[in-house]
Amino acid sequence: MYWEKQLETIPREELSLLQAERLQKTMANAQKTNFYRRLFSRHKIDPEKIKSPEDLTVIPPTTKADLREGFPFDFLAVPLEEVVRLHSSSGTTGTPTVIYYTAEDLDRWTNQVARSLYAAGVRKNDVFQNMMSYGLFTGGLGMHYGAERIGALTIPIGAGNSKRQIWFLKFFQSTTIHIIPSYALFLTQLIKAEGLDPRRDFNIRTILLGSEPHSEETRRRVEEIYGAKAYNSYGLSEVNGPGVAFECAFQEGMHLWEDYYILEIVNPHTLSPVPPGEVGEIVLTTIYRDATPLLRYRTGDLASLVEGPCPCGRVHRRISRIQGRTDDMLIFRGVNIFPMQIEKVLMSTPGVDTNYRVILEREDYQDKMIVEVEIKPELFLGDLQKLARLRERIQSELRSEILVTPEVVLLEPGSIPASEGKAQRVIDRRQL
Repeated sequence: MYWEKQLETIPREELSLLQAERLQKTMANAQKTNFYRRLFSRHKIDPEKIKSPEDLTVIPPTTKADLREGFPFDFLAVPLEEVVRLHSSSGTTGTPTVIYYTAEDLDRWTNQVARSLYAAGVRKNDVFQNMMSYGLFTGGLGMHYGAERIGALTIPIGAGNSKRQIWFLKFFQSTTIHIIPSYALFLTQLIKAEGLDPRRDFNIRTILLGSEPHSEETRRRVEEIYGAKAYNSYGLSEVNGPGVAFECAFQEGMHLWEDYYILEIVNPHTLSPVPPGEVGEIVLTTIYRDATPLLRYRTGDLASLVEGPCPCGRVHRRISRIQGRTDDMLIFRGVNIFPMQIEKVLMSTPGVDTNYRVILEREDYQDKMIVEVEIKPELFLGDLQKLARLRERIQSELRSEILVTPEVVLLEPGSIPASEGKAQRVIDRRQL
């Protein structure tokens, strides 16, 4: 049940002592970086006085903009000859964020991912098909090494090449897959086009979803299609990558490994802590990484703290699924809207297929929202009144959820361009 029982079930008092010990080492390490040395001097902060998580609040948060401005070496805390790998953010514009790893950092990260996979039920006798990109993106290599550490047969197939993915799934009867949620839904269309059944012809028991936020409705739809349990995970390139937090078998929130990180959930505007159950921005401090320590890193990810103990017995606090990002919020006619709200409505509506997109336009100085959604092919064989009622239902439920009335367009499957990577759900043409 546990990968590291002593650390996963450690009493909270002992965990606090371990965090304080590792934090003090991290503060000394941060002092070696150009960025934090300047920050401490500018704000007159004595790093030796930061002895517990509560003391961290005197330190201004670190942002992605700081990482970009500090490119390439301002956050490096060890001599470059001690670095054995670097990873970079998946962004395609501007200066990238770069994170460095020593051999010890990689070993700790691998163990952290192995702990996460084990909590989700991955075992030595599993066949693990890794359908994520390899290279500078942390998702592929991070999960790969964690699966190998457990001892699972690992297939580093990478992203895309869907027909080859299907062949490997069937021929090797892969039991565990690591996949982007939108691609998991897209792949089902190709599986059925090959005359195969996702449940009958494959042996998938565990699905690890990552790389893009998704709703609970999307997770349940994936589980229903494949007949397997789908586990939510959380990670980001700046803070190692996958394995920061992971669901256990009870799927009641993601355990955030507090022997590796100090967690804060704050109001993104005031940076004040929010109470359990209230959505705020995740702020993380790394306390078990040498090459690139980060103090109070603003992730931009929105989640809430899950209250109460977990039935699995792990003591590490849990966070909810990611509700969205501070930087993907749409402002439409003065209303704040997160794409996840739209997905939640669509994926819970009977008759809706797996693909959709939201288009924002401006006509005659007025904002316009168009929700294009693919529906089940058999619905186009029915009467027009049924289609009209479905359109009205979707429009009504979206209005209730996001407080504005979009135009809803029903499309046949395959009408919206599909992607083998992250799906582009929102197209904002208002700036053009």
